[in-house]
Amino acid sequence: MNIKQILAGAVLLLPFAVTSIPSQASASQVIVNPHSPNRPAQIIAKKPPVKKKVLVPAHWEKTSHGRKWVAAHYIYK
Repeated sequence: MNIKQILAGAVLLLPFAVTSIPSQASASQVIVNPHSPNRPAQIIAKKPPVKKKVLVPAHWEKTSHGRKWVAAHYIYK
C-alpha cells in the first residue's frame, strides 16, 4: 500500500468514525404521551451508573525479572 491509498482510506472512514462517537444526547430518553396533544415531549436524562472508587495500596509485585514497586492507585468498581 502506498501513502495515497492510506490517506484516501482515512478520509473515507473519518465521517463514520465521527458519527459513531457517543454523545450526551444519545443517552437521553424521550417520552411522548399520545393523550396530551398540547404538551411538548418530555426529555428525561439517564444518570450514569455510580462507580465506587477503591484504593489499592502500594506494594511490591513479583515479576520474572525480580520484584517491582507498584505505587498506590485507585480502581473503579
